[in-house]
Amino acid sequence: MNIAIFSPSKNPYSETFIQAHKNNLKGDVFYYYGSKGHMQLEGVNRLVSKLSLLRFRIIRKLRKHPFSYIREQSVLASLKKNSIAVVLVEYGTHAYNLQSLLKSSGLPVIVHFHGYDASVKTVIEQCNFYKEVFQIATKVVAVSKKMEHILLEMGCPENKLVYNVYGPDSKFETVQPKFTKKQFIGIGRFTDKKAPYYTVMAFKGVIKKHPDAKLLLAGDGSLLNMCQNLVSYYGLEKHVEFLGVIKPDLYRKILSESIAFVQHSITALNGDMEGTPVAILEASMAGIPIISTNHAGISDVVVHNKTGLLGEEHDVERMSKHMLKLLDDEDYAKEMGAAGKAHALENFSMMRHIQTLQNILECATKDFRL
Repeated sequence: MNIAIFSPSKNPYSETFIQAHKNNLKGDVFYYYGSKGHMQLEGVNRLVSKLSLLRFRIIRKLRKHPFSYIREQSVLASLKKNSIAVVLVEYGTHAYNLQSLLKSSGLPVIVHFHGYDASVKTVIEQCNFYKEVFQIATKVVAVSKKMEHILLEMGCPENKLVYNVYGPDSKFETVQPKFTKKQFIGIGRFTDKKAPYYTVMAFKGVIKKHPDAKLLLAGDGSLLNMCQNLVSYYGLEKHVEFLGVIKPDLYRKILSESIAFVQHSITALNGDMEGTPVAILEASMAGIPIISTNHAGISDVVVHNKTGLLGEEHDVERMSKHMLKLLDDEDYAKEMGAAGKAHALENFSMMRHIQTLQNILECATKDFRL
């Protein structure tokens, strides 16, 4: 089965789930990236031959089609040339922007929502509440129970909607946590919905009792400078380290030494929410406990008091107490980490995630032919 993946951008570091789809789905995967009118196919210089491009230009002039006609026809011709059987569109917004192309393709379409596309109010309104997308889609994938509920409320037909939470890279299974350092690790983009400043504020309450504790924060984003200023204001420069964007190998090494993963996710003022954070699944799979919030898909994958400790959004004091609880009781942290690893292996493996998505694609193709 030849699968086309449509993604709005090429291999961004934070979208590990899309790379997992590209690298692990069975069959030949053709990765089309870029916005409407600028789509490219990874591994080739051009979508169609120069002769085909000339023909599309002539037709556009004769029939007075818009300029977008040439690019759309080029993508359609490429899909036909590569014998594509099914299209997987990453993000509901991308599906909305490509709706005319998707209709014209005559192919089954799986639309995969991820987070902001199903939560940011202005985005949902701009996409007309995805009415056209739900009509075009053969199946719609949600990555959290909260997202599933939101999409149903927006009008997605229940028989089209499938829940399929992400899976962490299997390499995280090999991590052997040593709990050797009084160290917390958080990784992700410095954005409103991840509220990294709350994590810093919560950690400030830890230092009084554990002056040798450390907080490592990896990633980049618009709130990084604000968090750095906050650390400076609190005088935490010796205790909080900003790592920038790090590679998975380094992340796994840090996880093996740390006592817990921390992330204070919230619903941003514009409605933006997480799907299910991959970094949390990776940390659980590595065998360290999670300290986070009852937010979106997090409570789907973290069992409070068993695999992690969850507080309410904006409750900085509670997060601080959870950090102290694990620092004060290393055996409890180890027990919780082991339970998290077992829970992740049983319910959230990459193999399970990919196999479920594979089944969705294959069933959609068979049903479409019928």
